[in-house]
Amino acid sequence: MILAGQIVTAGQLNRMQPRTYRAAATAALAGSATNADVPGATITLTTEMPNAVYVVDAWFDYRITSTSGTALGSGNISVDGAIESEYAVFRDSHAGSGTSFTDSVGHTYRGTLPAAGSHTLKLVASPTTGQQVNIYSSITVTIYEVV
Repeated sequence: MILAGQIVTAGQLNRMQPRTYRAAATAALAGSATNADVPGATITLTTEMPNAVYVVDAWFDYRITSTSGTALGSGNISVDGAIESEYAVFRDSHAGSGTSFTDSVGHTYRGTLPAAGSHTLKLVASPTTGQQVNIYSSITVTIYEVV
């Protein structure tokens, strides 16, 4: 909070601006996997104040690599090693069609980083057998800090 007549520091002004970070997958993640890291889709950042708010825009590009079976694949984020409870869902509804199929599924997350310091946010996914999460997957994190 900035009070009337207060001299504002450069640090306070910097914290008032949201900061955005982005990382894209660098390799595919093939199923079967459970909450496995999506290669390259990891962001490590530093907050200056406790209780910084994060907003994550997460995209998972799923590809069917086998046309047998019908299954759900999912995507999620990990924040400092904790998997969030909400997730994006991909349903393999083209099984048996004999064709390859891709689809991007997304989800938005919002939370608080209770302590100042270094934090790691990353995409994790659970493709089933015959699915993979492609390099077109990405994570974008926006940080809002209190002054």
